[in-house]
Amino acid sequence: MTPTSSRALLFDKLMAEVTAANERFDHRAHLHLTWLAVRTAGMPAAIGLVSDGIQRTARYAGMPQKYHATVSRAWVELVAHHVADRPIDDFAVFIDRHPALLDKRLLTRFYSSATLASTQARTGWVEPDVAQFPAT
Repeated sequence: MTPTSSRALLFDKLMAEVTAANERFDHRAHLHLTWLAVRTAGMPAAIGLVSDGIQRTARYAGMPQKYHATVSRAWVELVAHHVADRPIDDFAVFIDRHPALLDKRLLTRFYSSATLASTQARTGWVEPDVAQFPAT
């Protein structure tokens, strides 16, 4: 089994766990998936796991334009910061302790709208241009 296929299998397993617990795949479900990925694989590996899985899912759904590389990685880094800050074994407790993560506009604290709208940010990683992420 190649690293890519094992990563895809792990993503599918985590996605199944999240979709079993959520009626819709909304922002909270994305956070849940990211939290599971960070806890399972660690932050560096979770970046590839989440990014590749979401990109693959968007392509499969016929909406490859929905994938945004910088947004995907940024959320992994933010969730990982909070996981490292105080490890919690229950997602509901984790999100109750870090409610700012539920704000879909949280990334605007770190990025300008123009940067997030850029082709470069959609297709690859772009560092924050408003404020740096908290250290993990």
